Amino acid sequence: MNAPAKSGITESEKLALRAKYLEERDKRLRPDGNDQYIEIKTHFPEYLEDPYTPLKPRDPVHDHVAFTFIGGGFAGLVTGARLKEQGVSSVRIIEKGGDFGGTWYWNRYPGAQCDTASFVYMPMLEETGHMPTEKYAHAPEILAHCQNIARQYGLYDEALFHTEVTDLSWLQDKQCWQVTTQRGDVFTSQFVGLGTGPLHVPKLPGIPGIETFKGHSFHTSRWDYSYTGGDPEGAPLDGLKDKRVAIIGTGATSVQCIPHLARGAQTLYVFQRTPSSVDRRNNGPTDPEWFKTIATPGWQQRWLENFTANQTGGMADEDLVMDGWTDLSRRIRERIQSLPPEERTPASMMAAWEDSDFEKMNDIRARVEAVVEDAETAEALKAWYRQLCKRPCFHDEYLDAFNEPSTQLVDTDGQGVERITETGVIANGTEYEVDCIIYASGFEVGTEYKRRSGFDLTGRNGLKLSDYWRDGMRTKHGTHVAGFPNAFIVQPTQGANLISNVPHNLTESGKTIAAIVRHALDQGAQEVEVSEAAEADWLELLLQGPGRMIGAQDCTPGYYNNEGQAASPGAKYHVGYPHGATAYFEYLRNWRSDGNFEGLVFRPKHAD
Repeated sequence: MNAPAKSGITESEKLALRAKYLEERDKRLRPDGNDQYIEIKTHFPEYLEDPYTPLKPRDPVHDHVAFTFIGGGFAGLVTGARLKEQGVSSVRIIEKGGDFGGTWYWNRYPGAQCDTASFVYMPMLEETGHMPTEKYAHAPEILAHCQNIARQYGLYDEALFHTEVTDLSWLQDKQCWQVTTQRGDVFTSQFVGLGTGPLHVPKLPGIPGIETFKGHSFHTSRWDYSYTGGDPEGAPLDGLKDKRVAIIGTGATSVQCIPHLARGAQTLYVFQRTPSSVDRRNNGPTDPEWFKTIATPGWQQRWLENFTANQTGGMADEDLVMDGWTDLSRRIRERIQSLPPEERTPASMMAAWEDSDFEKMNDIRARVEAVVEDAETAEALKAWYRQLCKRPCFHDEYLDAFNEPSTQLVDTDGQGVERITETGVIANGTEYEVDCIIYASGFEVGTEYKRRSGFDLTGRNGLKLSDYWRDGMRTKHGTHVAGFPNAFIVQPTQGANLISNVPHNLTESGKTIAAIVRHALDQGAQEVEVSEAAEADWLELLLQGPGRMIGAQDCTPGYYNNEGQAASPGAKYHVGYPHGATAYFEYLRNWRSDGNFEGLVFRPKHAD
């Protein structure tokens, strides 16, 4: 007899789902992994040009600053702001774009908005007095907020835009860094910070014939409004009313821009290899009266801590944010807590987690059936994998776009586009003639750090960071690297590793770096560096944790799991604090507050 399990899903249904998930994964596995993508700078350098801000001529810079930060996104902004609060006035930010914003400078495609609630995603809201206009703010508002932070903290004063670092070398005799850029700048800096981010180098699919297309084409991170019409604020894409448009890719970017393309294009072909899981977003405007009730002193820090506790399995009396991320964790936590204490074994808890995920993904697939009118299209849009196998998406209009008469889903059953010709796109043996191809193919993730950043670090005794990390990332807190004094890396890995709200990682790192620099200056120290022993101890601690929690090898291929390929030996270090994000942030706050900065070595200036 096939009795239902406690989840309401029978054991035979679970077996069928597991088999379906593996079947869908297997048809998408490719032996080339990340090599299926091509470097834009090699094949289509014109795709990397800045369509938003004209390049301004300037003389090369040859001077000295206290702190140089590479990257003008959230990481650079929050670190720069905290440094200014600590009285470090000489702060220079180098940014390859034409202004501050980082990801939000480049991503101006129609419909772009944050996927985590604005109240915890947008940093320094309390400091700037900004009230997000929506629960999920759109890109123009986030970009304007970035620029406002920069203005408020004087970060424009020494900033270098449209500038890329080509070399970063430690000068031992001068105990500082030498920074070299593509614009002829050669200057020194006592401290440097790196916040180049994981999603800033666009990638293209290596589709045969991609260079032969004679129509118009661009990558979503360099949206061509001069061709499509419209603007980042959401004006109709009236330039496409007589155009046949192809968009290749159905990830998070496509989920946001396809509704706009569906309304604007004469014909829109959506080429899909793997569907995204798209849950409800339930976006809406912020009620100013409600906001007044929450915006009391310390409100954003409370919200950050509440979100992190709810989303990562910590204890919280309430859920302030109430979004898809906290819902995901709350469901799993409630299922595990429903187990009798004597049954809370690792195996039982994993089974409860799987049951919860099966239920949620069934709901997401049922939503597709309820919204999409064409049964065949609806079936092709169903995601057959666990929710955290790929980046979860949340949107209120994406599925409805496939009810527009202009929109045609071209599902490739996991195989992808076959070829691009001079006039169109071939998939499933059929050529679709188009006027424009839009590549929504994302950003480089699994490539080496040097390739993504565009430069290497040369530390003490000529040590290259690429060599030091050849067998895997080595840091303390994800920030400090032995052999690279006065250098700070701002990113989540080997710290909290909170992927659902990356800015929380960055804001805590910014506070910590500013405290360290202030301490060094107050003590008259010229150098600060993590000891090799402290770095080794931190790595040993990290390996005591459960390992990577997303993108398992049995997941459908994507950047979460190295495109389904075996993980490199160094991947075991791509983890976070073993006790979780909430515990890490508490640990880090205590670590920076006691004034000892355990594990760091502060050295005085050399005697002349």
